[in-house]
Amino acid sequence: MIGYRLTPLLVTAVLIAAPLSGQTQDTLSRTSAPACSSCAGASRAGLAPQPRGESGDTTRRKAIEYSSLYHTSLTVHKIGSYLELPVFIAEYFVGQKLLKDEQTLGNQRSSLKGPHSAIAAGLGVLFTVNTVTGVYNLVASRKEPTGKTRRWVHSIAMLVADAGFLATAASAESARESDGGANTHRALAVGSMSLSVASTVMMWLWRD
Repeated sequence: MIGYRLTPLLVTAVLIAAPLSGQTQDTLSRTSAPACSSCAGASRAGLAPQPRGESGDTTRRKAIEYSSLYHTSLTVHKIGSYLELPVFIAEYFVGQKLLKDEQTLGNQRSSLKGPHSAIAAGLGVLFTVNTVTGVYNLVASRKEPTGKTRRWVHSIAMLVADAGFLATAASAESARESDGGANTHRALAVGSMSLSVASTVMMWLWRD
């Protein structure tokens, strides 16, 4: 009789325990599931999930920040590059006329000597400013790989042109004394201006 009484109790206990165990297993499966779909996909693929905010691309180049002084220097340098062309043209034609006047007038002073000297002085100031700003820009952008070859070619060419203009100024006295000196003075001036123009146009056209 005792066994018959216990049988309904055991059946009732089994019926109650079955849904509870199912709820417990379902709760454990939900709490152990990944918190995001990407993590779940990584878990199914057997890969460790990466934390948010970290990129797998470790070769991405860091952005280079430039100061406001750099941008100001670059703007001044660009303006100087545009101004050099009309100054070159004026200096060439005035210089050519001055050489002819000195060869024909002899000891008489040409009226173009003053304008020629003024233009030459302005050209000297312009190239001094462009050299200072150009060297500063080159140093400030040394870590920038884009356009590095172009900047170095331009800088070296302009420094050579600077040396040519100094030699041109040094030969000015001999240009008044003989035809050979005049030809040397003209060749140095034209060569320096041509190199400067070629280097400037290269910067305008050569894009990386």
